[in-house]
Amino acid sequence: MPSSHKYSFTSSTASNPLSVRGMVTSPHYLASQAARDILRKGGTAVDAAIAAAAVLSVVYPHMCGLGGDNFWLIYDAASQSLRSLNGSGRASEAATAALYAASGHTVVPTRGPLAALTVPGAVSGWGAAFAHSKSTMASPLSWADLLAPAREHAEAGFAVSHSLAGSLALVSSGKPNYRLHQSADFRELYFTPQGHPPDFGDVMRLPQLAETLARLASDGPEEFYEGITARAIIDTMRQQGGLLTQQDLTRHTADWTSPLHVDYRGYTACTPPPNCQGVSTLEILNILNQMDVCALGEGTADYYHVMAEATREAFIDRQRYLTDPQFSHIPTDHLLSRKHGQQQAARISMDKSAGALPPLPPGGDTIWLGVVDAAGNAVSLIQSIYHEFGSGVVASKAGFVLQNRGCAFALAADHVNCLQPGKRTLHTLTPAMLLKKGRPHLVYGSMGGDGQPQTIAAMTTRIVDFGMSPQDAVNAPRWLLGRSWGTESNDLKLEGRIAQSIAQELSRRGHEVRQLDDFTELMGHAGAILRRPNGVWQGATDPRGDGQVAAL
Repeated sequence: MPSSHKYSFTSSTASNPLSVRGMVTSPHYLASQAARDILRKGGTAVDAAIAAAAVLSVVYPHMCGLGGDNFWLIYDAASQSLRSLNGSGRASEAATAALYAASGHTVVPTRGPLAALTVPGAVSGWGAAFAHSKSTMASPLSWADLLAPAREHAEAGFAVSHSLAGSLALVSSGKPNYRLHQSADFRELYFTPQGHPPDFGDVMRLPQLAETLARLASDGPEEFYEGITARAIIDTMRQQGGLLTQQDLTRHTADWTSPLHVDYRGYTACTPPPNCQGVSTLEILNILNQMDVCALGEGTADYYHVMAEATREAFIDRQRYLTDPQFSHIPTDHLLSRKHGQQQAARISMDKSAGALPPLPPGGDTIWLGVVDAAGNAVSLIQSIYHEFGSGVVASKAGFVLQNRGCAFALAADHVNCLQPGKRTLHTLTPAMLLKKGRPHLVYGSMGGDGQPQTIAAMTTRIVDFGMSPQDAVNAPRWLLGRSWGTESNDLKLEGRIAQSIAQELSRRGHEVRQLDDFTELMGHAGAILRRPNGVWQGATDPRGDGQVAAL
């Protein structure tokens, strides 16, 4: 690795937390603190990740919740093995493209009961991961121990963060697809008694969610799919004309899978396989691995140009192939082969952009968190309800909204990601891990729709190629080609800290450039935990969010 570079616009003035016994980073300080407390009680990295994810379901309900999905990478130190876990839900058996077409829809609706057409898989992911922690990692804690912090925050209340306040204002704005405040159930759940969205620093209490978490703690994760909570979901679907049934919930399972991987400068970059878009992340890194990234210079027009063009190449493949592999063959071996990466790299011209991307599916809201423990176990976890507050449909008296991940399906019969009963849709969720000699070197990820693969690639190049610290790599100016949450344009978005001269040069090369604010939340909340040569962990959290690194 090259020696550390110092850049006036990236060098962090924040501390760089270090730990020899365990660490967690998440986009909300209460979640990070809950996970650290679990580690202090002897819990595993998996236990701590579940506790953090549960707290985020309370304090970050605009980005994740019990009604959403998740994907995991779990490194088991004892066996020195990495596994992935798919906690995403399948479409209802009643969900067909013909049904939507007969109702006059040319696309799956973004909000409402017909958007909530996939089973929420997050709790099943928590349950499968916890079973693994007990059986393989000898966790001394109970399932109820892991949900206790989330239940406490839901019952006693928590202060509304900047991100949550902003999202509540957005979905109350009256803009198309942002009128969730028109639902009495939604207002009852998240608004003040006076009927207004709460402001930053106001106290929010979620007693219905606290009761749901208490049931889950008492009866186990299966309660969500077979108990009172399941009935609350189904009752809502019946009342509002949704498609999910009890049979859909009962049939659902989270699935263990084998991660995908590519070489990057002698490291092994890993993500879950499809229906996760991790294959796009790895394609970008595979392209960059065929090039001399150091020669481009970090933060130059050449650097941003190449990163955007590599993303374009990967996203073209994503649009052609990415879906549920149970329904369509995805040639991942070919897509991640060195030969394919070389061909993609050869198509990148330094003088001119290859042109506009094809239309991409809308982005969504997400959280990423990472945990390592004293035994060397590591977790990279991402969880989402897709758009802000998902479908906007509240599970009756259960205290959470159902995701709208199903709106990522296409309705055209010839589309690879066409809606079919029991099918998982393509997912933007992408947890990542970089291994060195088979052990975790970098546990990292980001929220942000199409931005996730790009931000992971940015952190990889900045840490591996340019020797930045994790915090400096997260802080550094970012870009986004395509869509993220809250925006529907496929242009090349640049943070305002990127010099105007660079933006102009990228425009000259054919990019449709749009400059945004400094540290804009549209670039997502990233995080990272790096293993230093002496075994000490070094963490980072994103100044664009409300996060914290918590260390033992």
